[in-house]
Amino acid sequence: MEPAEVEFLAEKELVTIVPNFSLDRIHLIGGDLGPFNPGLPVEVPVWLAINLKQRQKCRLIPPEWMDVGKLEEIRDQERKEDTFTPMPSPYYMELTKLLLNYASDNIPRADEIRTLVKDTWDTRMAKLRLSADSFVRQQEAHAKPFQALAQLLQQFCTDTNAHHNPGQGENRSKNPESSLVRRENQHRSCYKARLHPSQAPQHGEG
Repeated sequence: MEPAEVEFLAEKELVTIVPNFSLDRIHLIGGDLGPFNPGLPVEVPVWLAINLKQRQKCRLIPPEWMDVGKLEEIRDQERKEDTFTPMPSPYYMELTKLLLNYASDNIPRADEIRTLVKDTWDTRMAKLRLSADSFVRQQEAHAKPFQALAQLLQQFCTDTNAHHNPGQGENRSKNPESSLVRRENQHRSCYKARLHPSQAPQHGEG
């Protein structure tokens, strides 16, 4: 999924705002929103909260998890555990970016929150890289016996081929005549042995 698509999904998450205007309930494709009354909290999608905040029509209340103490606990647990720890929102990174970019004045200790979320993200990415490296090493370890077997089979085929073709592995360009003579003598010996078994060359004879 592209970053823009993830951010689009994050903008559909609900946050609480405190409007400073009055408006009856509005009907949208995604559902009804409102009514809006000055000073009364109401839940709206992030995209609408940002729009109203930019127009100075509301004050944003940060999500419950967007708190320095809670984020420190999440970061410390993430560092301590070997596996991934549950996050407060599947879009915690995108929500932090959006809300801090457009409503940082409504979020206490915004800079610390930004740092804590980034530290948690970096820890999770380090775990992911470590897990991927471990998986690759395991695959390589499983592949080594098969590679050794393939090399053994290749060597066996090479040796077998050399046995059936003795002159194949030699550098014939150095003395091609001696190679041909040797092969001719071998054929003659086999031929004579078939015709006259008693004349077959004994061990030690050329």
